[in-house]
Amino acid sequence: MNNYKFLKYFLTLSIPFLAYLSFNGYGIITYAPIIEAFLFIPILELFMKPDSDNLSIAEEEMSKNDKFYDIILYLFVPIIFFLIWEFLISMRESLSASDKIGRILSMGLICGGFGINIAHELGHRTNKVEQFLSKVLLIPSLYMHFFIEHNRGHHKKVSTKEDPSSARFGENIFSFWFRAVTTGYLSAWKLEKVKLERNGKSFFSLYNEMIIFQIVQFIFIYIIYYFFGPFITGYFLICSVIGFLTLETVNYIEHYGLERTKNKNGKYERVKPFHSWNSNHPIGRIMLFELSRHSDHHFNASRKYQILKNHDNSPEMPTGYPGMMILALFPPLWFYVMNNKIKSIQ
Repeated sequence: MNNYKFLKYFLTLSIPFLAYLSFNGYGIITYAPIIEAFLFIPILELFMKPDSDNLSIAEEEMSKNDKFYDIILYLFVPIIFFLIWEFLISMRESLSASDKIGRILSMGLICGGFGINIAHELGHRTNKVEQFLSKVLLIPSLYMHFFIEHNRGHHKKVSTKEDPSSARFGENIFSFWFRAVTTGYLSAWKLEKVKLERNGKSFFSLYNEMIIFQIVQFIFIYIIYYFFGPFITGYFLICSVIGFLTLETVNYIEHYGLERTKNKNGKYERVKPFHSWNSNHPIGRIMLFELSRHSDHHFNASRKYQILKNHDNSPEMPTGYPGMMILALFPPLWFYVMNNKIKSIQ
């Protein structure tokens, strides 16, 4: 039966399907992906028990080399760009303000919840084709610098005050958004500068990936502007912002209030499973390609999503990622729940 475990990840296609309906429908249907992601799934996860079971050694070996897990990820590249096309065409219609908002929110969810999330998974691979696909999936959210900052910055500095993507104890989501977006972008430039200097390359050259990324993103937006005009371009830019704020909200909940300590030499301790919040809630795990088993991801970043493990000593979220993302948007409630939880594990 293990040979067919990959089939459960086809459930992720339900939200792109609902997005297609959103771009071709009106009224409540335009909000269908948002309703599934942030209403139905959080409610289900309130009543479903977390699943902390790990694969056996034999199952892990079989799953690790099973190409079907990769094919599912690759499928999302054409699907996402097809949905972008559907969205842009659909926004030419005469729509009510409510329908426009529904379609924009749905497209933003696709950009962030799937585009950036799958880009994150593929960005950790060593295969150059998969890394290329990772960068392509970051284009719609205009967040290509994430490829540099996440892999060369975040994974080294996670759960420290130097990391743009690790939320500090008592920091609310809105101030975190501003800090993470701005300092993460600047950090990517600095990391690329260091790499170029080490390799003896000029900063102002096409060896600088950050310059390439800006050019690619500009061309992408210009193409939309050329074919669809300023208003639809503006709508898509809002989708991009929703996309990268979705990512930063996930970053917020993944490391909030957790800090690595320094040893007597002033160096941070090694990243351990207890430096990331974990969630074993099954629906969120499937829909986000196991991103919520985040403790193991930081403990061993090269592990593919299908073989990520549960660690008994990792701090557990009260519910799955979708529910925690909603909770984060209400800082007093978030602090009440999470600050008490942090105190209980210290």
